[in-house]
Parts: sequence; structure tokens; C-alpha cells
Amino acid sequence: MSKKKKTNKQLENQILKYFRTHPEKKYTYKDLVPILGIKDTQGRNELIKFLKTLTKKGDLKEQGAGVFSFKKQNNQYIIGTIELTSNGNGYLIPDDGTPDIFIHKKNINRAFDGDRVKIYKYRRKENGSEEGEVVEIESRHRNEFVGIFERQKDFGFVVCNQSRMYTDIFIKKDNLGDYKSGETVVVALTDWPSHASSPYGKIIKSLGKPGETDTEIHSILYDYQLPVEFPKEIIKEAETINRKIQADEIKKRKDFRDTLTFTIDPATAKDFDDALSFKKLENGHFEIGIHIADVSFYVQEGTAIDHEAYDRGTSVYLVDRVVPMLPEVLSNDVCSLRPNEEKYTFSAVFEIDQKGHVYKEWFGRTIILSDQRFTYEEVQYVLDSQQAVIPTEVALSKQQINLTDATYNALQSLNEIAHILRNKRMQKGALSFDRVEINFHLDENNDPESVWFKTSKDAHKLIEEFMLLANRSVALYIGKKLKKTFVYRVHDEPDLEKLENLSHVVKEFGYRLDTKSKNINKEINQLLLDTNGKKEQHLVDTLAIRCMSKAVYSTQNIGHYGLGFDFYTHFTSPIRRYPDVLVHRLLQFYLDGGKTINNEQLEQACQYTSQREQLATKAERDSIKYMQVKFMADKIDRDFEGLISGVTDRGIYVELLENKCEGMIAIKSLKNDYYNYDPRKHALIGERTNHQFTLGDLIKIKVKKADLLKRQLDFELID
Repeated sequence: MSKKKKTNKQLENQILKYFRTHPEKKYTYKDLVPILGIKDTQGRNELIKFLKTLTKKGDLKEQGAGVFSFKKQNNQYIIGTIELTSNGNGYLIPDDGTPDIFIHKKNINRAFDGDRVKIYKYRRKENGSEEGEVVEIESRHRNEFVGIFERQKDFGFVVCNQSRMYTDIFIKKDNLGDYKSGETVVVALTDWPSHASSPYGKIIKSLGKPGETDTEIHSILYDYQLPVEFPKEIIKEAETINRKIQADEIKKRKDFRDTLTFTIDPATAKDFDDALSFKKLENGHFEIGIHIADVSFYVQEGTAIDHEAYDRGTSVYLVDRVVPMLPEVLSNDVCSLRPNEEKYTFSAVFEIDQKGHVYKEWFGRTIILSDQRFTYEEVQYVLDSQQAVIPTEVALSKQQINLTDATYNALQSLNEIAHILRNKRMQKGALSFDRVEINFHLDENNDPESVWFKTSKDAHKLIEEFMLLANRSVALYIGKKLKKTFVYRVHDEPDLEKLENLSHVVKEFGYRLDTKSKNINKEINQLLLDTNGKKEQHLVDTLAIRCMSKAVYSTQNIGHYGLGFDFYTHFTSPIRRYPDVLVHRLLQFYLDGGKTINNEQLEQACQYTSQREQLATKAERDSIKYMQVKFMADKIDRDFEGLISGVTDRGIYVELLENKCEGMIAIKSLKNDYYNYDPRKHALIGERTNHQFTLGDLIKIKVKKADLLKRQLDFELID
């Protein structure tokens, strides 16, 4: 294209863009001259010509002699949420559920990731594909950003950390304060003048020196708009809660204080929100109680604490800390089912035989007295050794624990029943993801010293099965028996296209996944079983999970595909999940004979808490990624073996076998050939050599860079 044609095209686009963003207004060419920055006669004449041309094309209409306006079509304006990619382009997610609309970065028009915007939808002349252009920002998704402050004499800039934030933020002289260049800061947007290339902002807080663990973890929390601390009035309200067990309240509850009861939790846990009770009945059956902290008794609807818990939606479990949903006095003290303390609980109690058959169920408020706090490691030792003694080297207290016969027999019976319940679930199509979780041993500064892997053993599965039993039974009782409006945990069917993709990938490893099978769950489970313990397990697990829909909260019950349940809810963790608090309130309301409640308001709460959960999950992943980069920072130029865990047009992602840290080999660093990305094969293919780098390949790499700010590891291929 010649320079003149290119200039003319730019002017035509500029004119049309201005009319699109001001669809209600009328303009003469004289009005547009200063707006478009035209300063000469030639430019004015070109403007007049293009106004006529755009009118003939049907983009503009002439409202009388020389007066023009945009010729809009109402269905071309669409409102939704914009999602930006790291390359600057975006997609509109329409409110009406219609397909996403691509938005080129030149048409973002100052929108940020997550903003609610109005776009104008049009077809590109070259290929006829639909695109959009942001014409109005309805509301900002966020007002605060995290970045590195760069201070000049009379002004400054905050260079934002987020990959989807395409602009820095200008700080005027009177907003510079005492902040130092190089600090990580939180900046709030104040304005974006029409003449300015960058928005204006005001620094509201310094997070500290970049690269330090505390600074980066706080950055992650601010990135996802997650709370850092509780407001003083919330702490004050929590401290005024009556912690004493009241005699008149005990009378309203079923008393389990004389029944054998214990908790099983991670060694680092401080909030114990579930306990198991066990009693052998005269008929040979067992009475098993799943007792859950009665948070809804203490956190009354409409209080300041309740509003704060709803706003948070969930506790956030980062590598080096927990950001709780409830103030510590509640989560770690009042509500926590600590041993040898009387506690109010909300319980699901079952009469079960040795074959896992449930004869009776009961739901209601209770009081318990936990006899013992176990860790998973302690219980696992008992199950493995078949001994009623936990030695000092296993015991959390570092003192030998001698179990009573009743406790030992209870653990054995619970484990046997849990196995039966799990087998029944698997036979009915539940999926079995025994994922290896990455954990870190931290030093006194919360920096990672070593990596360790957590696997799910019988002790974990024991607790899991009885929590699943309680959750499913509560959902069945309300949804199937009472048929009342309720909060369900739902999980839709997997994406068939992604399953086909998974089938193609695992074939390269020598595995088979028949996506045409009538029992696809059985096929997936067999694949997970076949890869269990193999070097490619983590990769296959990850790809299989990506095929799955996200589990969410909803009043519309579609069942839980992954668990194979037609009815399922979350009842067992109200200390750390707000939907569980809602479930407790609803269950008690219906037990008291209440009529079904307003569906619309409850669905809104479901959608909000689902979003909060997803943000927390992203933050947790980012904290793991940061710790991985921090852990690798002193291993520059060291060689490792790894599996190719991802292939893109930018390069190869590699997961190290030794520690499961993931980094990237940039495509530009592959010097021996020019490589093209083949998305169908998940491979980079050399033009000259035809050499392929394919998902799952075992390769050797050298660590070249550990970027703590970007939370990114750069690798280099070893030939």
C-alpha cells in the first residue's frame, strides 16, 4: 500500500471511529477539523470527501446539507465484559450469552481487563469476520493496580505488573509523596484526560521492595482484589461475641459430648471445621456423625461480620499464609473444633452397616466434645502399621500417643467403610483425580528451602468420603425430598473437543482414550490409573482437568459430573466457604418448616461466591508459581530434565521432573532451525530439519533466568 493510500485509510478509520463512539451526535466537517487535528486545506478536502464516501457506504447518514451522523443499527451495539489477552487484543463476553466477539487492540479504547463495556459490532471488509470496537466503558472492574514506581523530578510513573495491563499510570507532582523509585506500590486511578496517553493515578500504599516474599505475596492479593486484613470494626465485633456454652442452648441441641469424637486435619491446620463421631450400635450397625462448626450460630445474617464474610466469599490459601474468611477469633478459636473443648456444631448423622449401606439419617444442631486432634500423618501411620500406638517421630506433639481400643477400632472401621463408599462412587462413574500437590518447606523468612509433594492417602480419603456423604445427603434431602430452593455445587459435562485433544496427546505416550465410549468416565479413570506414578502423570492429570467444566455454586441443579452425583452441595466447611454458611442457614430454616425462599437473590449469591472462589484459586496458583521461581533463583545455569508441558507459538513450556517447577524455552532461542507451531499436533516443527518438539517429550534444559516480578522461569534447550 502506498504512503498516500495508507494515510487516507487511517483518516477514514479515524472518522468512522469517532462517529461510532459518539453515535447520538451530529457533525459538520467544520466541527470535525479541530477534533481530528486537521490543519491544512488538503486535509480538510480529504475529510469532506471521506464524509461523502462513508455516507455512500452506509456507515454515515446525512442529516441535511453537510450535517452527518452515525448510521447505527441497534443490534450492532452489545454490552458485556471485556477480557484482554497478554498480547493486547481482547474479547467481549456478551451479557446475553451469545458467542465472544474479538476486539483488536487498536479498538480497545482505554478499556481494561474485566471492565463492563459497550461495543459496536461490525464485519471486517477483508474477510467478513465479526469484530468489535469499544464505544463506551459502562463501569471499571477495578480501580487499583500494583506496579513498580519510577520517580522523576516533577512526575512519576507506575509500571504495572499485570500482563494484561497495557499502559503505565502517570503520577502528577503533587501526588508523588515520599515514595521512592523502585518500590512496589498500589496505585488508584483518578482520571484519564482525553489528551493524555496514560491514565492519572495516586499512590495509596507501598508494598515494599520488589522480589521479597512478603512484597510479592501482597502484590498477588492486590492483583486479585483480595483482602489483606480485617477492618478494625469487624475485629471489634468478633471479639464481643459470647464464647461461653449456654445451658439453654444445649437443650435445643442433640448432645454428642459423651460419644467418641475426633478431628483429622493437616499438621499446619488451625481452623478445625469438621469432626467425626463413632458409636457401635446394639444391632451391629454404626452411628457415624459428621459434625461441622456451627458458624451460622455465631455469624448472624445481616451483621457486619456476615457482610465481610460474604464480600470475601472464601478463605485464600497461599503458600506462606492463609487469608481467612472469618476473623481469627472465630476461625481459630470460637468455631474451631479444638480437642477437649465443648463446641456447637451442625451435624449429619448416619446409621451405617459394615458394607456402607445407610439405614437412617438425621440433620440438625448438636454439641460435641472432641476427644482427640489427629493429623493425617498420624492416622495414616495407624492404618499402615495396624498398631494402636503413634510413635514420637510421627506424633505432632513429639510425644508417643497410645490410642484406646475404641479409637483404634473406630479408625479401622471408618477406613473400611470409606473404601466401600469410594468404590461405589467409582462404579457409578465418579472421576478419580489423585493429583500430586506441590508444597514447600519454608525458612524463617518464608522463603522456600525445598519442595515436597503431597499425595492423597487413605487418611485423606477417609475424611473425604464422609464429607462427600454429608454433602450429598444434605443436597438430596432438600432437593429431592423437600424440593426447596437450595445452593448446589454443580459440575457440567466435559468439553468434547478438549477430550478429543487429550486423546490425541496421550496416544503419543502409548495410552488410549476412547472418546466415543458410552462410559467416557470409565475411560478417563482408566487413563488416570494407567498414568498414576508415571513421569507423565502430572501432565496427563493437568490436561484431563482442563477438559472439565468449572464446578460452581447454583440454585439450578444439574448434578456434579466429576463426583457422579445427581445432587450435591457444600455443607462441611463454613469456616472457610461462605456458600456453606448459606447451606447451614437454609437447612435449619427448612428443618424449622420454612417455605422455599427467593431464588433470584440466592442465585446472585451463588454467582458472586463462585467468582470469589475462582479469584482465590488464581491467587493460590500465582503464589505457588512465585515460590517455584524463588526456589529456582539460585539454580541459574544448572541442568535439569523435564517434560514438555505446553507448546505455543511463543515457545515450549517445560515441567522439571525433579521438582515440577515450570519454565519456558522461547522459540527465538531455538537457533538450529526456524520452527512453526502446529496446534493440531501440539508441536513446534522445524522447517529445515522437520524436527518436532511435542507435548510430553522428555528434554534437557538449562535454567537461564528466574524473574520474580513476572513469576517466570526462562529455560534454554540443551542439545
